[in-house]
Amino acid sequence: MEPVQKKIEELRIKEQKLLESGGVDKINKQHQSGKMTARERLHLLFDGGFYDEIYKHVSNIHSYNIKAGALPGDGVITGIGAINGRLAYATSQDFTVMGGSVGEMHSWKICEMMDMSLKNGAPFISINDSGGARIQEGIYSLRGYGKIFYHNTLLSGVVPQIAIIAGPCAGGAAYSPALMDFIIMVEGIGQLFIAGPQVIKEATGEEISAEELGGALSQATYSGNIHFIARDDADAIEIVQHLLTYLPSNNMEEAPVVGNGEIVLIEDETLNTIIPDDPRDPYDMFEVLLRIFDPGSVLEIQSHFAKNIIVCFARVNGRVVGVVANQPIEKYGAIDIDASDKASRFIRFCNAFNIPLISFVDVPGFLPGIEQEFGGIIRHGAKMLFSFSASTVPKISIIVRKAYGGAYLAMSAKSLGADRVAAWPTAEIAVMGAEGAVSVLYKDEIKTADNPMEKRKELIERYNKEHANPYSAASIGMIDSVIEPKHTRQYISIALESLKNKRELRPAKKHGLIPL
Repeated sequence: MEPVQKKIEELRIKEQKLLESGGVDKINKQHQSGKMTARERLHLLFDGGFYDEIYKHVSNIHSYNIKAGALPGDGVITGIGAINGRLAYATSQDFTVMGGSVGEMHSWKICEMMDMSLKNGAPFISINDSGGARIQEGIYSLRGYGKIFYHNTLLSGVVPQIAIIAGPCAGGAAYSPALMDFIIMVEGIGQLFIAGPQVIKEATGEEISAEELGGALSQATYSGNIHFIARDDADAIEIVQHLLTYLPSNNMEEAPVVGNGEIVLIEDETLNTIIPDDPRDPYDMFEVLLRIFDPGSVLEIQSHFAKNIIVCFARVNGRVVGVVANQPIEKYGAIDIDASDKASRFIRFCNAFNIPLISFVDVPGFLPGIEQEFGGIIRHGAKMLFSFSASTVPKISIIVRKAYGGAYLAMSAKSLGADRVAAWPTAEIAVMGAEGAVSVLYKDEIKTADNPMEKRKELIERYNKEHANPYSAASIGMIDSVIEPKHTRQYISIALESLKNKRELRPAKKHGLIPL
């Protein structure tokens, strides 16, 4: 029998060999391409650089024409540690080991970490840097991907899932991040697509570069697949760490509170003059949000996609809230297909993780047009109606200006289940704008008038005077209060306090059928 010290030395040699991953040359190549190694990323992610790496000795068992045990860690590093002092689980694909390709044990390690995340109620972070399926393992790789997707679905709505795209992520590999809650992509390095440029060229004849097709800016702007763009690996990890400060560890907890809970009621006089006198003039809704919420607390999600609607996390007196707001400087704040999808996904996330929802409404309607109609604006818009209606967290709405028709309802109206609704004096709550309403209501009167244009103008002015205000809605309880804009923070603060113990029971069922 070998002496104990010799066995310990043997362990040290094995561990040192494992730390070299795919070898010094491949590590150097990783650095030269502007990327960190898998372990370096985890070292930066966890507090103090400390994490417990498990399944370090796992390796390949099925790879065709590759010696069993030849792939250290089977191309993925799995670690447990603390982020901002809270437990988290992470996987980091190792591109130096066969391009980080996914084989049976590779996927097994990832699924084991997801299981631990689920059982212990802690966030799961996946750092993706992989050439995709390991062809040498064939159907074993395919089965592995299926198990990963299944676990993504098990974790959904129970613990936060965050993906970093820090290298290639093509084909089936793209679907695991797509099933997660937030995706961060490193610009110039990360790539996300189902079929790459060469496949597209062969199938359709279309030519496009990999960066144009699957790069960060394209995926953030056109498809809306990713939520944040990072400058490099370090920036991506910093975004994860910052994002987690807004999220609870699991769906049974509340989001972290900053400060001592003291209610700070600041009156900002600028809010009383921020809305233009002409209701057709745009303004930047961000200026409103930044003046109401705690300083430095607004974190926008998907800032490059569907800019006509804003979704963000923010804090009120240290408490986290989710914000959905129309943006009048983009498409006048009208809701289109992309805005509907963006808002619906965010609303459902906040509801799943006990984050109160606050809406800021200035919406002229759903965006009209043949492209929108044929693209399914009815179905997509219905997602917002469904998402707000199905949410049981505290819901507060502030009507800033226009609140027209079904689009107003989709922004969380009282009749859709909002708990508290307040309107600024500039609010216009109606089925449609004055021009459209007058054309319908007074069609014959205008037609028979001596001067139809003057008559129409007169009727529009009358309609605006009688209906383009919040008081008709207030008279029948559609809104709770009409407030000065400068008192908005006070209103939200008190409303949140009064709703913090809210409980709302719904009919028993497996799940509702959102119009996907």
